Amino acid sequence: MESITANQLKIKGIPVIEKHLADHQELVITVRGKERFVVMDMQHYNYLRECELDAALHKTKADYEAGRCVTETVEEHVQRITK
Repeated sequence: MESITANQLKIKGIPVIEKHLADHQELVITVRGKERFVVMDMQHYNYLRECELDAALHKTKADYEAGRCVTETVEEHVQRITK
């Protein structure tokens, strides 16, 4: 994965990010030699969020099909989680 330093970002600004994202989906920003931040364009970010939601949906469906769920009223639910 491509990386730039925080100092490069400070000096060159957003154009340095745009340049790197033209060829790569993600860019790491390092601070004092340690990886600290990841930058990506919104399209890639939204794609990753969609993947995360799909994974959660599959897990929930698997739990439901395996019987790992509870059917109850709101009042019963509140009582169960506040015990």
